[in-house]
Amino acid sequence: MGRVRPRYIKSLARRLLEVYSDKFTDDFESNKRVVSELADIPSKPVRNKVAGEITRMMKRMKESTEEKPEIGLEEQ
Repeated sequence: MGRVRPRYIKSLARRLLEVYSDKFTDDFESNKRVVSELADIPSKPVRNKVAGEITRMMKRMKESTEEKPEIGLEEQ
């Protein structure tokens, strides 16, 4: 199991995604660079946590938009 992120990390990531959703991808390294450009975060660990949360959110959004095969019940 992973660690629980503090609320300020999640809220900052959510705000950045709402405003600049077109600039983020599901790649952590590119998100790290974009976060450092957009937000004035003095600490590297906090920047990385925000970028990681954005990456996680983008992956979940991507998975939810992909079509999933329908599994139907077989009639007997």
